[in-house]
Amino acid sequence: MSGVVSVLVAAVLWGTVGPAQIWAGSGAHPVSLGAARMLLGGLVLTVVMVRPAGLGSLLRRGLRRWVVVNVLVTAAFQVCFLQAVERSGAALSTATTFGTVPVVSGLCGLVLSGERLSKRWLAATPCAVVGIGLLLLPGSEGRADVLGAVFGVAAGAAFGVYIVATKELGARGGDLDAAAPVSVLGAGLLVSPSLLLAPEGLFTVRGTALVLWLALGTTALGYLLFTRGVGRLSAATVGTLSLTEPLVATVLGVALLGERPGPLSVVGGVLLLGGLVAVSLPTRPRAARQNSEAREPREPRPEQAVP
Repeated sequence: MSGVVSVLVAAVLWGTVGPAQIWAGSGAHPVSLGAARMLLGGLVLTVVMVRPAGLGSLLRRGLRRWVVVNVLVTAAFQVCFLQAVERSGAALSTATTFGTVPVVSGLCGLVLSGERLSKRWLAATPCAVVGIGLLLLPGSEGRADVLGAVFGVAAGAAFGVYIVATKELGARGGDLDAAAPVSVLGAGLLVSPSLLLAPEGLFTVRGTALVLWLALGTTALGYLLFTRGVGRLSAATVGTLSLTEPLVATVLGVALLGERPGPLSVVGGVLLLGGLVAVSLPTRPRAARQNSEAREPREPRPEQAVP
């Protein structure tokens, strides 16, 4: 459960990204905003989490390619997700993005890591995805945009691959405490030229406050918690737990941005929450169940009964 709680809290923090971007109204370009967020957040993560031994573990043969994958998909996620928020709004873009994550993470875990899709994943993920589909039908107040939806799906696919790549790093002996800062800071450096091309809006009061929240709250703390939990859970479970983000974004959209979801959106939120509860409940390991069953007294069979 500690892994579940860590991933859930990280997802709650990440669910504030879209609403904060819209509420701040800084006018900053999404790519520049993502670069500033990753550079500052990555620096903080590096100071807090990186140790020389952990950094060296990522340079081993067989691990370097997963580090490169993590950097690339982290950059892709940031750029695509903030673009989606700019075009489609907080709730719709977050729902589109994280409706894609559990499908991609579960299938990537199956193909790359040989993880079996659990019965809970098979039941909870379709339930949650249907809920997200209903959240995408907010009535006349929605700001659905085709390109925004494409950006959202691309961001979700990138995050799904990030989950599996992170688990592969941990399974192959890589230090996950070093992997997250390297991924975030490397991605920030990759897109840092955008800070020179489009710096407008970043150095205003609103822009600075937005960057600080996104960098320290959602990136540094969010990735720290996510890294603590992801190694203890399957990729499919992590992907489904990440569906907390669109739920948080929808609640904040109602509370802060004046969005008013219709009845279908309410039903969608209930289905989404049901899927999260189903995948989050703890289960006893099979061995523990077998031992418990072995300790339970059994009624003697008729032919074995003592006269």
